[in-house]
Amino acid sequence: MRWRTALALVACLGMFPLLAPSPQTWADDKPDPKPDEKKVEKPTKYEIPYRLTDTKHIMVRVKINGKGPFNMVVDTGAPAIFIPKTVAKKANVKAKEKEKEKGLVDFDSFEIEGGLKVEKAKGRVEDLVQLDGMNGLGLAGVELHGVIGYNVLARYRIEYDLTADKLVFEPLPKFDPPPLVPLGGKGGTDIQSMGPMVKMLAAMLGIKPNFETVPRGFTGLEFKEADGKVTIQSVLPGSPAEKAGLKAGDVITSVKTVSIDSGKDLTRALAKAGVGTKWRFYITRGGKEQEIVVELGKGL
Repeated sequence: MRWRTALALVACLGMFPLLAPSPQTWADDKPDPKPDEKKVEKPTKYEIPYRLTDTKHIMVRVKINGKGPFNMVVDTGAPAIFIPKTVAKKANVKAKEKEKEKGLVDFDSFEIEGGLKVEKAKGRVEDLVQLDGMNGLGLAGVELHGVIGYNVLARYRIEYDLTADKLVFEPLPKFDPPPLVPLGGKGGTDIQSMGPMVKMLAAMLGIKPNFETVPRGFTGLEFKEADGKVTIQSVLPGSPAEKAGLKAGDVITSVKTVSIDSGKDLTRALAKAGVGTKWRFYITRGGKEQEIVVELGKGL
């Protein structure tokens, strides 16, 4: 019986009947700016750290209104951002009068780990049975706090490579996702009422979720691999790597006792590096070898 319940919960993640995108429209092309107008250059691509949960859902970390980080599932089957009431309270998310009829809320800020700040993000505050059930039974191996859906994902060309440790988000500057519209009626209330039932069932079965998985620590450097060497390409401002003294152009020869000959070696070495742990980077700079200790941070 238990495995049937678990399978049903995992399978239904992505069923969101309350909202749907209106027919797709393309934003009008804007005229090119005048040569003398100054523009603030934005990154053309963002590298977004992610992890696969035990249920093989793609999870990223997000800060909402400066609070968090919250663990969010990247779900192309969801029409919008969904967060439960507890997260909305922590992030002080409130619906504005003009959006109440649509059941939507505006986020003052919505930042995905990796430096991606989503402008004018909208979503719904709703306790989803899919997440309630997965959290109640501890199926994902980590507590999930919400879902990122179409109204955000459609703004980007996204590269999924499950052999890498980051997703690549490339903004689509000329595409404006169509607004979300109610489908009419309440819909979905029967299935959403199952959330408390699943929690009660988990308690009766003696199932306690285990969310002790420690998030991977954040270093804050980008590297490139060439001629059998791993060279730091850039260091993010304010990151643990910058604070420790790592610089662009440094060649990483080893981390702790692990010899670094390729990008995969570096990724493997840091795969189990937890937040707050100290790692010794051995580098070559200007022909001289140096040892630099980096204390890994929390990312956002």
